Amino acid sequence: MNAKAIWIKADSGNWDAQKERITTSLESGVECVLTTSDHVESVRELGDIRVASPVGGAAPDVVVVGVNGEGDGTQPLPSDLSGSMDIITAEKLSSEGKTVAGYVVIRDKKYEQFATEMGRVCDYLIAIGTDWKVIPLENLIASLFDEDVVIMAGVQDSEEAKLAIETLEHGADGVLIDTDDPSEIKRIVGVVERAGTSAVPLQVARVTAVKPVGMGDRVCVDTCSLMTVGEGMLVGSQSNGLFLVQSEAEDSPYVASRPFRVNAGAVHAYVQVGEKTRYLSELGAGDLVMTVNAAGEQKDAIVGRVKIERRPLTLVEAEVDGNVIKTLLQNAETIKLVGADGSPISIANLKIGDEVLVHFEDSARHFGMKIDETIIEK
Repeated sequence: MNAKAIWIKADSGNWDAQKERITTSLESGVECVLTTSDHVESVRELGDIRVASPVGGAAPDVVVVGVNGEGDGTQPLPSDLSGSMDIITAEKLSSEGKTVAGYVVIRDKKYEQFATEMGRVCDYLIAIGTDWKVIPLENLIASLFDEDVVIMAGVQDSEEAKLAIETLEHGADGVLIDTDDPSEIKRIVGVVERAGTSAVPLQVARVTAVKPVGMGDRVCVDTCSLMTVGEGMLVGSQSNGLFLVQSEAEDSPYVASRPFRVNAGAVHAYVQVGEKTRYLSELGAGDLVMTVNAAGEQKDAIVGRVKIERRPLTLVEAEVDGNVIKTLLQNAETIKLVGADGSPISIANLKIGDEVLVHFEDSARHFGMKIDETIIEK
């Protein structure tokens, strides 16, 4: 599933107010700002971000058609939509090689039809609801399903965002956020980021062996993201059987919490990264890794640092669907697997019969890619 697009609406009110909204959005990971034509360069001075605006000032990355026109109701819609000036303008700009976004406030069925026609000629369709929530968006998604257009739904809170991106299963392709509340902006971004990826299926495995095996080199992955209890990385000695190793998100009597860190295991182990696996020893600063929580929800995280140090290791074996999977973890109280109920279990307290969360696949992997081949790893 492709990641959903996230834009912020910052095209009304005074510049100081919009600047604060834009700054919060930059910090939250919003990828594009919808602003007025006279603020394009001002937005770019705030950070490296795409800018969308109507024609009139500096050239934006995305030209918006419909603002102060038929799309937002400033100009009346023609009885025959083929005579729409907004549609004619959008077609002309597209023929000139511009990236075009059609902006439509859905006031009634006629505007919904107009939005559909705009979607056929634009790269993006921004649909702003009035008293509607679902049906017009469903209709737009269905009618434009085969068109090469990104449908952006206007939202004001995280509940609206969740509804928009889940409509008709496929959902809108992105959201245009319209709120001044910094906390709400962050909540919306979080909802959309998680919705843009599918959940990782997790199974319950029963621990069959816990055995100290001596000294070895283990990998500690420090990310640029903060993780929570029950969240970590999928790691294991077999590429098709990976344990959910929790981050050091909890305080202990010995050290403060380090929620950015996963003490992941021995250098030989695999770690799940998107649809592939990589060796822990290959990771380095700037790489992307995948974090997963007990519900299987995944996010990307940037590696900030990798530490490889010699430490005492413990072999953990577990049985899932009649298969035995293994991993080696540092023998320390702060290293934890995630139990079947989502609660952490320290390696120091792990015992035979405990149930832990794992990700198990029937397929083997070759150079990290899933293949239909018999490979035995033990």
